[in-house]
Amino acid sequence: MDTPSPDLSPAWWPEAQRALAAADPVMAHLLATHGCTHPRARPRGGPFLTLAQSVVSQQLSTKAAATIWARVEAGLGAPLPPAAVVACPLDALRAFGLSARKAEYLQGLAAADLDGRLDAARWATLSDEALLAELVALRGIGRWTAQMYLLFGADRPDVFAPDDAGLRRAIGALYCGGAAPDAETLAALSARWAPYRSLAALLLWRSLDG
Repeated sequence: MDTPSPDLSPAWWPEAQRALAAADPVMAHLLATHGCTHPRARPRGGPFLTLAQSVVSQQLSTKAAATIWARVEAGLGAPLPPAAVVACPLDALRAFGLSARKAEYLQGLAAADLDGRLDAARWATLSDEALLAELVALRGIGRWTAQMYLLFGADRPDVFAPDDAGLRRAIGALYCGGAAPDAETLAALSARWAPYRSLAALLLWRSLDG
C-alpha cells in the first residue's frame, strides 16, 4: 500500500482559496476548474539550489534547462554542493552547457551560500520588499527571479509579478476580452486579490495550461 504524500502546502493555503473565491468570481471559477493543489510536490532544497536552478533556467526552455542542470549535478554532485561549484573552473562549468555569464552567476551564488548570505532562517524574518532587495543585490538575480523565489521557494502568500508575460496574457484573456491589460487594470485586480496574490498568480498560470 502506498504511503500518502505529506501535505506540504503552507498554512495560509486553505484561507487563500476561501478568500479569493469570495472576492472574485473569475478566481472562484478557476479554483473549481483547475483545482487548488499546491505546486510543492516534494520538499525543496535550500535557497542556493532554488536560486541556482532559476539562474540556469533563465531564457531557456524547461527541457533545455533540465538537461543542463542534470549535467552540472552529474559532474559536481547531487544535490549540487556549493563548495564544488566554487572550486570548479569557469571553463569546466561552461562545458556543462552554461553560458559564461551564467557560470559566473552560479559561482557567485555558491560563494554567497558558503559565506552565509543565503540564510533562509534570517530571510524568513524579513518583509517581502526587504527580501526582494537582498535577492536582487545578488549577481544574476533580477526582480522577476526574486519574485519567483518568494512565491515558489519561500511560500510567501502575497507575491505578484505584474511584468510577467504569462500573467498579463491570462489577465487579458479572462478580464479584458483578449486585450492587453493596462497598468490601472493590473493595479485594481492586484488589490482585489491581496493578501493572497500568490494563489491568484498560480491560478492565472494554470488557466493558460488549461
